[in-house]
Amino acid sequence: MSTQSTVRRVAGTGTIGASWATYYLARGFDVTATDPGPGAESALRTFVDGAWDAAATLGLSPGASPDRLTFTADMHQAVADADFVQENAPERPDLKVKLFADIDDAAPSGAILASSSSGITMSEIQAGCRNPGRTVIGHPFNPPHVIPLVEVVGGTRTAPETIAAAMSFYASIGKKPIHLKKELPGHVANRIQSALYREVVYLIEQGVLDVADSDDAVSWGPGLRWGVMGPNLLWHLGGGEGGIQHFMDTLMPRMAAAWPALGVPELTPELKDKIITGVLKEADGQPIDALAAQRDAMLFGLLAVRAKEGR
Repeated sequence: MSTQSTVRRVAGTGTIGASWATYYLARGFDVTATDPGPGAESALRTFVDGAWDAAATLGLSPGASPDRLTFTADMHQAVADADFVQENAPERPDLKVKLFADIDDAAPSGAILASSSSGITMSEIQAGCRNPGRTVIGHPFNPPHVIPLVEVVGGTRTAPETIAAAMSFYASIGKKPIHLKKELPGHVANRIQSALYREVVYLIEQGVLDVADSDDAVSWGPGLRWGVMGPNLLWHLGGGEGGIQHFMDTLMPRMAAAWPALGVPELTPELKDKIITGVLKEADGQPIDALAAQRDAMLFGLLAVRAKEGR
């Protein structure tokens, strides 16, 4: 089983890999990053330096240091002595199939090969691998150095031991892994937020809400509760003394009856412009980095409360 005690060196690649690299460094690992893009090393180190205070807010493991980051443009060299590989290349099936086959050839036989792919299934990615049993999806929720969720799902040729080892490893380093027992395009978390956003866009399209009010309707209402409990457990509370049984018997039928009336907006150029204009007005001139810092500061507070409460 791969746990923090058995994994010493992590290798990764790609854009979102900078956030992953920050997290792994904060957990006390040696990290070797690789990316063939021009200026990739400079961009990576700038990201890690900028995110280090945030990582420290969540707590640093013994030995954690940005100095334990190594960079090479040679992928084969990057994974040659890795115990765990976290691949983060662009979402192109042809690229990922070729890349994973190359990683499989270059990485030590005992290393687990995980992909951060947000939409491509592992069955497709592992097609060219000679050792597909050790390959698995380990999809983070962005940004990985802040958000604990990792979706773990194997392909048709992934060994059950690999899934168990990946689940154990992510949990051992402070992540919240969930095991998807079936492959789905987009996995789970992105599908859930896409379903919600479809209705938000529909309500904007229909003129029910403007952009800012639609954001408030989520973040000041159900979003606050979702930061504490998931929808199933919340409906258990919503059922009162009868709990989830009462909810399913009396309230769920009415909710389900309303599902066909949920909207399917037509994403026209006019609707996109309406949303863009509304978002920029809501942002009120604040740069992306400032907004991200506000988001992260509040997330740190929530995560600290959840840790204190043991949730």
